Amino acid sequence: MTEVSDVLDHIRRLLKDNAVPGLDGELAELPVLREIHDDIKGIREIVYSFAAGDLSPAITIRGIIPGCLKTLQAHLRHMIWQVQMVEQGDFTQQVQFMGEFSSAFNNMVGQLDTTLKELKAKELDLRALADSLRKEINLRNTAVEALQESESRFKYLASHDPLTGALNRRSFMERAEYELRAARTLGISSGIVMMDIDHFKIFNDTYGHQAGDDALRHVVTIIASMLRKNDFLGRYGGEEFMFFFSHADKKTGVGIAERVREAIASSPVKIGAGLVPISASFGVILTEDADLPALEPQDAGKRDAAEAGKNGEGVFEYLIRCADLALYQAKEGGRNRVVCYEKGTAAEIQEAAEIRAKAQAAAETQKERKRKKEKIPEAVPSK
Repeated sequence: MTEVSDVLDHIRRLLKDNAVPGLDGELAELPVLREIHDDIKGIREIVYSFAAGDLSPAITIRGIIPGCLKTLQAHLRHMIWQVQMVEQGDFTQQVQFMGEFSSAFNNMVGQLDTTLKELKAKELDLRALADSLRKEINLRNTAVEALQESESRFKYLASHDPLTGALNRRSFMERAEYELRAARTLGISSGIVMMDIDHFKIFNDTYGHQAGDDALRHVVTIIASMLRKNDFLGRYGGEEFMFFFSHADKKTGVGIAERVREAIASSPVKIGAGLVPISASFGVILTEDADLPALEPQDAGKRDAAEAGKNGEGVFEYLIRCADLALYQAKEGGRNRVVCYEKGTAAEIQEAAEIRAKAQAAAETQKERKRKKEKIPEAVPSK
């Protein structure tokens, strides 16, 4: 006969032993013990699964202990889902069934929520600051570009004639004098051309100053298109222009001026619906044809102030005067032509120019006297 002690020992082993004891012999013939054995065995398997982190086993056993395990299983599954929600950014989740763990978990979630909100607020502030800095940088870049553009524009305006775009007189003289010194230092022939648009005053009086401005721009466009890469053009004053060229002998220099003259003569100015022909006269001076003193090596880096003409004028001023004398010859010879300065002709040209200037001054004086004699007194208003 089975003793109670055997039954109790079997139940004790079911609860405490690592391995499930077998139910055999007379114990196996006890239905109640078999039911207890199967229930405890099932509970053991569920607890083992829970301990290993596996909450998937289905609990089919009835009773208070299996019911508690089933409740725990549901709570743990819900807590896993809550953790997943927190992972996805939902910090409203609260655990209520695990005492101190619940309190710690809820505090952690609350702290995460607060930290995240602070980080988001800082992120917004940083984004706003970044946008502000970006706008400030853009404004500064725009301002710098505007300043650079203004600086470039002012530099251009300071060195160029605003009407024609050619170098102004000062800039042309500075650059030409520099290039002349460099050319003389290297022993390279260079030259200056002085050009005057023929009868430009009559053109202005006939067609108006706007048409005269158009004619000046038209002529500069033609000259600029005809010059070589290293040649450059400047407006000397009024309808007079000058251009400088280097690496050119007399044939080349005169050829450049002649091509420009032909281009101007064959390109009439558009005035309204019509075309008006214009022409220009040119005076050319080559350094090889000028009576210039030798440039001393020690003067190569200094301003060329050697006396080349009367009154101690510099070499550059002397060349301009020679080009002007050649231009005078071109005008006296009928205009629309190129004249190259020749050695030994300066005195003759100067004398002729002075005689003509005196004659023109006398004629102007005579005209002024005639105007004064013919002047009608202004009417005196009646009292």
